[in-house]
Amino acid sequence: MGIVVIKRDGSREEFSPEKVVVSCMKAGAPLEVARKIARILECDLLSRGITEVTTKELMKSALSLLRRENEEWYQNWIIFDRAVKRRKTED
Repeated sequence: MGIVVIKRDGSREEFSPEKVVVSCMKAGAPLEVARKIARILECDLLSRGITEVTTKELMKSALSLLRRENEEWYQNWIIFDRAVKRRKTED
């Protein structure tokens, strides 16, 4: 197993770049930008030798990259988390 993601409920699953891609696209990012963000995240984790990461840490990194690309997409993600998932996304 490569990188393990520790979910909010404590369960674990293998890191899936596609989940990052889907989340970024839901926020409004085009496919190519979403894939770029997922690649950057994965490469960063691998280059630092990280084998486990929490969803919170992963989301924070993804949001930072998304914000650099487009402020509106970043805000869309925040709004979605608050409205649909009923959680406060930490900026």
